[in-house]
Parts: sequence; C-alpha cells; structure tokens
Amino acid sequence: MNSKSPEKLIKKYAYELGFDISGITTAQPFFRDEKESIDRIKKGLMGDMHWYNIERVQKANHPEKLLPGAKSIISLGISYFKNPNNVNNNDIGKVAQYAWGKDYHLVIKNKLNTFVEKLSTMFEYDFKTRIFVDDGPMNDRAVAERAGIGWFGKNTNILTKNYGSWVFLSQILTTLNLKPDKPLKKNCGTCIKCIDKCPTNAIIAPYKIDARKCIAYLTIEHRGVIPINLRPHIQNWIFGCDICQEVCPVNDKAETTKEDQFISTNNYSVEYMISLLEMNEEEFLIKFKNSAIKRAKRLGLQRNICIALGNIKNPKAILALSKALNSKEILIRQHAAWALGQIKANTSLEILVASQKKEKNLDVLTEIELAIKQNLKN
Repeated sequence: MNSKSPEKLIKKYAYELGFDISGITTAQPFFRDEKESIDRIKKGLMGDMHWYNIERVQKANHPEKLLPGAKSIISLGISYFKNPNNVNNNDIGKVAQYAWGKDYHLVIKNKLNTFVEKLSTMFEYDFKTRIFVDDGPMNDRAVAERAGIGWFGKNTNILTKNYGSWVFLSQILTTLNLKPDKPLKKNCGTCIKCIDKCPTNAIIAPYKIDARKCIAYLTIEHRGVIPINLRPHIQNWIFGCDICQEVCPVNDKAETTKEDQFISTNNYSVEYMISLLEMNEEEFLIKFKNSAIKRAKRLGLQRNICIALGNIKNPKAILALSKALNSKEILIRQHAAWALGQIKANTSLEILVASQKKEKNLDVLTEIELAIKQNLKN
C-alpha cells in the first residue's frame, strides 16, 4: 500500500479518471432525506412517477439495504457545462445540457468500473462494492451533501464551488471503512432567483418542487397530455429544462467540462425538429441509442416538439404539423392541433377546420376546437 492515506489515493485516482470532485461519507442512513421524500410522495408532488415509491425511498436512504455490510460511500462529481452561446435563442428547440452529448450513464459507468478495478489493486483484502449513476435507488444528492461535494440549492440541485450545479453525481458504495469528509457549511442565503424565474412556478417553496409543474418532468417523465395552461410556459424546451440553473448566481463562474463525450454540436433548428417530428420508432431508437433523450420515448419527444413549434410560431412548421395532425397517435394529434392554433396563418386555420370535419376522437376534437378559437384570436 502506498504511504499516502487510502482516502487521498482514492481522490487522486478519481481526478485521474476525469472526475472533477470527490468526497467520502459513511453508509449511515439519511433519515432527514427519507422523511422529506416520503412526504413529497404522500402529497402527490411526484406526479405519475409511480416507480418512485416509498419502498424505493427507503432503499435509497438506507445504504445497508443496497449493500449488506456497507461502511463507506465514495461520492463523485463530473462537470458537463458547455457555456452555450444560444441560451437566449427562442427560435430553436432547447435540450437540457446534460443530454447534449453521449448518455452520461454509459460514460460514467465505464469510469466507475475502471475505478472499482483499481480499488481491488489498492487494497490487499477482500471488500465489496456497488456503483450507482442516477439509475439505481441511491440518494445521490444526500450522499453528495454529506460527503462535502456541495450543498443543496433551493431548486433542489447540488451546488458545488467550482462547477455550480452543472455536475453529474455518482457513487461507489463499499464495505471499505474509510475516513469521511465533513459537509460544507454553505447555503443559498436569501437568494430566491430560481424560485422567481421558474416559468411554471414548480418550485413551490425553497427545496420543494411540484414535479407536476416542472418542465423537466413534463418533457421527460410525463407520458400523457401536457396541460394546456402549461404549454406556453414550456417555451421551446423539447427535453428537460435548465432555467433554474441558468439564473443561479453560483453558476455564473462555473468551469466548463473537460469531458469531450458530453459535448455535442446538435442544433435543434425548426428544420431539424420537423425531421424529428416525422421519424418512426426504428429511426428514433437508432438516432438516440446512446443519448439520454431516449428517456422521453419517441411519442414524448414528438409531443414536446409540437409544443415547441407552437411556441416558436414559425410558419415553416405548418406542413409538418398538418401531417402530425393525421398521426395514428392520439397524443400527437392533440398537441399538433394546439400548435397549429398558435401559428397565425390562414393555412393553419384551414388545416384545423378541415381536420375538424373528419376527426373521430373526442379529446382531439376538443383540442381542434380550442385551437381554432385561439387561431382566430391571434
């Protein structure tokens, strides 16, 4: 074993692997976070994320349930910030930065597997590990806070000193007995910019989000119809939302990512969104095979694109939306009708009126009728 402490060696190797921040905490339960999560579920604030249930919360906050004999958790953070120059461009579709490049699950899991292999050579006795990258029941934010990675922002994101909230979190749960780091003594003070700037008022109080109003939830996790009153507030976001991060003062001087796999040159122009609106299931699975965007599913992404095109109001989208109005999918027809109602043009009105005469589904008919009224107002 090297003369350096095991904790220092672990953090040194984390940096060598490309992680920007690392910390260590115990595998003791997270009782406060468990209580708060169960309270959110009971109040219905998690929407229709039925997989996020009380049993999962209990596992997430009791590491020993995830790995018997667990003693320590290595908490890791890696930046994905790209300093975009089109943040205020309302004429293109927007995707949350974390989904710009290669699916972070794939990138980080490769690093963690390499990390675990290295640990086995660093320690000369048997121990167990289990890795987590946001897709298991581990409470990653609670771990990061207690390990000194960062502190909770009022938008519920973990804020870090040098990288703001633009970080992916991951963990190595282990039976190794490591010396824990101390939590940071920092908070957001009196700042409430994230609360004030959320267009759907999803941050209902500091550290409390009503997922049913959150643009990220609506465009990714929600599978059904997006409420009409929220559609204008979704603006041109087609996957996720970064608004509460973009306005956070802690993020003003965030360092950019050093990981090339998180960088993408995709430009979601109206023309590109139209092409996505017309793709079939096979094309979707191929195109987004290695992207976090696949989480939204094809229908979810195309529903979101309809809303974005309606909010952008570019007449170039009318033809594609008219085709979507003839989709076999009720969900797409509903949102295409709404979008056409937002675009001021005689052609969009004519398309809606013609579609009204042949549409059989009552939900779609309701959308068409409302869209016609909206179009006449414009």
